[in-house]
Amino acid sequence: MTRPHLKVEKNLKIDGVDTTELAKKHDTPLYVTSGDRIKQKYRKLKQALQNHYPKIRLHYACKANTNINILKILEQEGCHIDAVSTGEIYSALKAGYSPEKILYTGTSVSNQELKYAADKGVMINLDSAHEMRRLSEITSTKVSFRVNPGVGAGHHDHCITGGKESKFGIWEDDIIDTYKEAIDLGLTPIGIHMHIGSGILEVEKFRPAVQKMMELVGKITNEVDIDLEFIDIGGGLGIPYKPNEKPLNIDKFAEMVTKEYKKGLKQHNLNQPILALEPGRYLVGDSSILLTKVNDIKENPFHRYIGIDAGFNTLQRPAMYGSHHGVVNASNPKNAGNYIKNAPKEGVDRKAEIAGPLCESGDIIAQNREITAKAGDILAILDTGAYGYSMASRYNSRPLPAEILIENGETKLIRERETHRDLLSKQKTN
Repeated sequence: MTRPHLKVEKNLKIDGVDTTELAKKHDTPLYVTSGDRIKQKYRKLKQALQNHYPKIRLHYACKANTNINILKILEQEGCHIDAVSTGEIYSALKAGYSPEKILYTGTSVSNQELKYAADKGVMINLDSAHEMRRLSEITSTKVSFRVNPGVGAGHHDHCITGGKESKFGIWEDDIIDTYKEAIDLGLTPIGIHMHIGSGILEVEKFRPAVQKMMELVGKITNEVDIDLEFIDIGGGLGIPYKPNEKPLNIDKFAEMVTKEYKKGLKQHNLNQPILALEPGRYLVGDSSILLTKVNDIKENPFHRYIGIDAGFNTLQRPAMYGSHHGVVNASNPKNAGNYIKNAPKEGVDRKAEIAGPLCESGDIIAQNREITAKAGDILAILDTGAYGYSMASRYNSRPLPAEILIENGETKLIRERETHRDLLSKQKTN
């Protein structure tokens, strides 16, 4: 069990706060995040890596969750940012990150976006030779390149970002010529980056990618005659969503990655560049829950449906990826033992489908679950901190939900619930 911030007493509590009281006060659907859990995960990962190599830098992959309050928590911890859009650059700057702590890794980037990033003074991580040439016409600056090392992994096909089927990065066979051309164009390459995929729970999935990266760095250093300031091996660190999944062993991960990294440095007679990683889901994924109210219960000969007020407009992952999220009845958590340590685990007479309110047959948040509920109960959908709110939409003209942050024992509203009026706020009505 990996959710120490969740406890079951009479009701489900997060960081000691009664979730049913939060739902009563702030209505549902409602995202609730433990800031202390985010800090705990950041410190654990950084320390594990620094136990083996001193020059470590973590870039939070903020596409996972861009609420400015969460960005501020990680900025105060000393974290850097991995941004994939100019909007994320803007948000990071507003959260207090200095430009030099932001790495911009876009794909299919426009000239306007390149100019924005260059004007803000953030490091640009180039995705193609064509992008490099366009940037050279805008500015002469320090850059990095995203390489496709020919290796990919991830929890879903849509989340594999390396290998022959990936749209990302410069193919490994072309990377030497790309660095040479960058210098000819007046750019200054100081880094290299890769990202093989996301949601990975097996340490060994990372080994071939790190080995390949160090081979490429050796070739670049020797054939182009440059010393890179940083080597970014990307993110992809997963979290367990299902009851039978084991968490990624961070200590073994750190030991393996740094061992292969240092082996590559020695083999290719390299200096000691910064080892950078880009965790996103790992830092924020299990920090949040989504509270939702039961509206309706119905059965047919084939299924029992528990109808809730959160659909794939609120949490898109189950519909888009077939993702599993634990669901417990916060009002009556007698079946929470699959997901929360020391919680009860009772049988049910019939398993249920957790169905949302959208006019879509695919609006099923969870299938075949051991859970009972009655109308008015509050359910908690677990592990929604990554790609929960950040992928939410107004589909079916449903306003976006509110967000709550619990940090240092204090609870605060960090995003107001939208109203029907907000649905029309940018539309021209005359």
